[in-house]
Parts: sequence; C-alpha cells; structure tokens
Amino acid sequence: MMVAALGEGGECRGEEMARYIGPSCRLCRRVGEKLMLKGERCSTPKCPVERRNIAPRRRFPRQRKISDRGLQLREKQKVRFSYGVLERQFRGLFAKAETAPGITGENLLILLERRLDNVAYRLGFGDSRSQARQIVRHGHILLNGRKTNIPSCLVESGDVIAWRQASMKTEYYKALVEKIDVAIRPPWLSLDKEKMEGTILALPGRDDIDAKFDAKTVVEYYSR
Repeated sequence: MMVAALGEGGECRGEEMARYIGPSCRLCRRVGEKLMLKGERCSTPKCPVERRNIAPRRRFPRQRKISDRGLQLREKQKVRFSYGVLERQFRGLFAKAETAPGITGENLLILLERRLDNVAYRLGFGDSRSQARQIVRHGHILLNGRKTNIPSCLVESGDVIAWRQASMKTEYYKALVEKIDVAIRPPWLSLDKEKMEGTILALPGRDDIDAKFDAKTVVEYYSR
C-alpha cells in the first residue's frame, strides 16, 4: 500500500531525483535471494523469488562459476538494494564510514540503519523501506517536531520521530494504529503507541542489525 502525498513541501541533504522504479522483485532475482523489499508479501507464496528464482533475462539458472569480484559486487548490491540507496549515495556513506573510528563495514551498516526512512520502517510506520521512504518524502513525518521530507537524513541519539497532526487524519494512519505492534522493535528504538512517537534510545551497534550482510565483502569491493 502506498501513501498519498498531502501537498506540503541533525544535518539533512536532499537526495538525487533518479531512482529505480522497476519491479522490486526483479532486484531480488538479480542477487538470487529475498531482500524483503515488499514487506509481508515477500513471506507469502506469491513472492516471485519462490516461483522463479533465476536472474532476469535468463531462461535457465546460470551455470558458470561467479568470480570473487562478482561475489563482492553481488554482496554490495544486496546491501544497496535492501536499503534503497543509489550508487552515488552509497559511495558517499562508504567514504564516511572509512573515516569514522572502528571497522569500516560495521560503520557502513550503522550509517544505513540511521537513515530516517529506515528508522520509520524499523518503528513499523511502513511495511517496507520503500513505503517508509515514501511516507517521509511526502512530509508525513516530524523529526524533533519539525517536518522532514529527506529520507537520507541521519538520526542521532535522543531524536524523536512522530507523525504530523494532519497526517493522523489519513486512512493509512488510522489503519496503522490498529495493526502496529509495539513489541517488534530493535533495542535502540522505542515506540509510544498512544502518541505514535518513536525515540532513538541510542545509536545502533552491529549486533542490533538483523540483516545478514557480509560487510567485509563490501569493503573489499571498494578497496580494489
């Protein structure tokens, strides 16, 4: 389900306008596994990966062995597709992760988790990251009391994410209040269901990220 725009238009910068608009399941088939890009639908028999798990434009599964470079590229694409990040944005986050203290791969995943669209998804405001991204872009979300329509904005510890008053009148919001589950949250986030308000309790650590990515392989890809 997509959310209709309402019309109103830390440090946040606008994203590039170009974005992949093709079938989400095609991206999953390209990397050969489910990336949960459509939320609950991905767990049903309707998922195309269940019915036709071969790469797009190929009648049969590829037989030749994938090179080490190909495996590195596939892992990088898995991360990028999962979080819905363009290549230029991804490279920027990788450069930031390299200069930060600690392990580069873990820093990269933590930066991706701190994106506002991902936080909205983790709070349960959207069934998928793409839906959460649209909710943010259409101006439904407040960050520390201010409307923020930049999905790539990085949250900080103590930040508060809430719904705009006008957005609470939408049918989507009313349905969301009925079905949202407070218990399903990563430990670095909390949700007040009465106010539909989420709080960043602390910045996420590597153990808080449930996605199964090989961050080391992504670092090796960009290190060549």
